[in-house]
Amino acid sequence: MEIGGDALKTNITTLGPLVLPVSEQLLFFTTLIKRYFIGGKKEGCSSTGSNSSRASISKPYIPDYKLAFEHFCVHASTKRVLDELQRNLELSDENLEASRMTLHRFGNTSSSSIWYELAYLEAKEKIRRGDRVW
Repeated sequence: MEIGGDALKTNITTLGPLVLPVSEQLLFFTTLIKRYFIGGKKEGCSSTGSNSSRASISKPYIPDYKLAFEHFCVHASTKRVLDELQRNLELSDENLEASRMTLHRFGNTSSSSIWYELAYLEAKEKIRRGDRVW
């Protein structure tokens, strides 16, 4: 699962600047700068004594990819992978419906699962001309 996570992280960081709105890019960059300058200190060395505010600063900002894409077609390898992806990217059940149904009906079909997911979205009339799919 780590290898897939690393590949996904690489793809997201490469794609992010190309597809995300400027507001999301600025939030990500600002958080990155804060983490760089503030994140280097040890946990117990907070000058205000508040570790809760410290934890929120050190947590990385995850851009909202729902602002860039209307639909998500994720390789449906396992339920566990889909659950983790949904949790980490804060996607709704509706965002991953096509992936989950493809996994349920066909199992892990490798990279061809993307075509099954697109066909599912088309059959359910959820996809329209001009919609962006990731």
